[in-house]
Amino acid sequence: MTRDPLLQPYRLKHLTLRNRIMTTSHEPAYPEEGMPKDRYRAYHAERAKAGVALAMTAGSACVSRDSPPAFNNVLAYKDEVVPWIKGMTDELHDHGCAVMIQLTHLGRRTGWSKGNWLPSVAPTHHHEAAHRYNPKLLEDWDIARIIKDYVDAAERMKAGGMDGLEIECYGHLADQFWSPLTNELEGPYGAQTLESRTRFVREVLAGMRAKVGDDFLLGVRFTADEATPGGLTDDEGLQIAQMLKAEGLVDFLNVIRGRIHSDADLSKVIPLQGSPTAPHLDFAGRIKAEIGLPTFHAARIPDVATARHAVAAGHLDMVGMTRAHMADPHLVQKIIEGREDDIRPCVGATYCLDRIYQGGEALCIHNAATGRELTMPHVIQAAHTPRKVVVVGAGPGGLEAARVAAMRGHDVTVFEAADQPGGQVRLTAQSPRRREMIGIIDWRMAQCAAHDVQFHFNTWAEAADVTALDPDLVIVATGGLPQMRLYEQMEDLPHVISAWDILSGDVTASGDVLVFDESGDHAGLQAAEMAADTAHVEVMTPDRTFAPEVMGLNLVPYVARLQDKDVRMTVAQRLMGVRKDGNRLLADIGSDYSDKRNDKTFDQIVVNYGTLPNADLYFDLKPLSRNLGEVDHDALIDGRAQALSPNPDGSFQLFRIGDAVAARNTHAAIYDALRLIKDL
Repeated sequence: MTRDPLLQPYRLKHLTLRNRIMTTSHEPAYPEEGMPKDRYRAYHAERAKAGVALAMTAGSACVSRDSPPAFNNVLAYKDEVVPWIKGMTDELHDHGCAVMIQLTHLGRRTGWSKGNWLPSVAPTHHHEAAHRYNPKLLEDWDIARIIKDYVDAAERMKAGGMDGLEIECYGHLADQFWSPLTNELEGPYGAQTLESRTRFVREVLAGMRAKVGDDFLLGVRFTADEATPGGLTDDEGLQIAQMLKAEGLVDFLNVIRGRIHSDADLSKVIPLQGSPTAPHLDFAGRIKAEIGLPTFHAARIPDVATARHAVAAGHLDMVGMTRAHMADPHLVQKIIEGREDDIRPCVGATYCLDRIYQGGEALCIHNAATGRELTMPHVIQAAHTPRKVVVVGAGPGGLEAARVAAMRGHDVTVFEAADQPGGQVRLTAQSPRRREMIGIIDWRMAQCAAHDVQFHFNTWAEAADVTALDPDLVIVATGGLPQMRLYEQMEDLPHVISAWDILSGDVTASGDVLVFDESGDHAGLQAAEMAADTAHVEVMTPDRTFAPEVMGLNLVPYVARLQDKDVRMTVAQRLMGVRKDGNRLLADIGSDYSDKRNDKTFDQIVVNYGTLPNADLYFDLKPLSRNLGEVDHDALIDGRAQALSPNPDGSFQLFRIGDAVAARNTHAAIYDALRLIKDL
């Protein structure tokens, strides 16, 4: 019997949970037509079969038609959801995992211009900063209707075999009633007392209990402190918890601290890379100590040591490790097997959350199998025939190729021109706030070391170096080099430096600096952030908004840092050219929106315009390869081995991945490697 606090069973009313680790409610945005179909089920099942004790699904499932999904949520108001819930629940139960779901009405945190075009509703006329839709002020018949919708949705979830549910009470309709900042109502649900502000939720819970009985668990995931002037205080949060306990309405509490009405506030509730670990853990522990109900919590608990402390110190009964399970769904299994060093770390990049808003689905920045469980393996299977594999480039894509190839039993050699691995990720990690990104590289290097991959650093590989090893397969993962030509110009821009020069520390910013950001990704803002420590900075973009590829949550720390510095943000202006002006540089500035041009002088001009493929080696090797570098896209997508051989005299297969193909991102490079090498 283990003494590990994380692996102790926990009795939650009538339900025995096999350990103390759960995934908290989150919406990966995988539903199809609002239903949790095969992809959704497979995502949760992967974590269940690896040992997680409780899967709190959905984030959140919508109970009413006038709560259209803010993104691709489960539609709990439809009867047809029941068999899909049942299929998922049955499979997770078969793996020994308890299953619950989070229900919600989004209130003002959604909009009217989707779904059935019904007005959003709230106990306030004020819109939410993050969504900007003006809600209708709730009428009495709206409130009665929505309470019934909650109760009906709970009945559907019980019919689907769920063990219980929680109501989302942070940022959504339920706690829009609670907060003095968002309740303008008068009467029984109005703002005048805490009892009237909580009446809606208490009636929802009471109605649910009457419908589903005592053998179905009910809880709330609630903000117990909005941490905002004029908002719900911690004392009021404790009073609410005591009220719910005294009335016997809930079986557990899931604690949140803060507000989510804006990107900046959301980043405090869901702390980002560079934030302190577990910043709200002590507060959750206070709720548990003072209320005495089973207490759950998740907020940047990314590693086993922190989770173990949370339970061992008595702060929590169940610890949420949601983003950690996106990085490694086999986290619990590895704890059980004594393989904690093998856990793929969450690096806090928040790519998962930002992807929901940008691309419509959650993906992990360095686990390309997450969300693709139906097509991509989390466990790499051995190949039937070992082969000799040469990988050129030790960035994230090259290291993933080496890792997967080695785990398949191939003999792998890696060439890297630099003196250490990492590629652009190592540049990113130069910023103290983003140093966790190096975990993407460190984990893969450890995996490669465990599988005897041979590395040659400080080696600029040429074709003869590769062919001398008589490889069966060559992967060119040489990345890219900074693109220094302005949009649709054919010559490199003179007198300027790249964002990489700033990020690497090769150039120190000074004087008046222009950061011209043509790509709109992290590199431009990160260079501006670093340059602002020693210079006056103007960030200029031809787009109508700055850094459009850096989504809301990740944008927050950049803006916070830049606003504290001498930085000017300029949108909708384009750098047209640069020429010398004595010891300074004269920037020719135009716009896509008019013919207006003007000149402005700077001491340094930094350009961020992505990369061009560093692919000379690939083209040198291409005529020597059997496939002439060609990729069978049908085979790649269908999960079949590459078999094209237009050049039968060639001695090896050749492929390039990542930025050696075209400027993309870390996840794309890793996905390239995984889906290609898993079948070779």
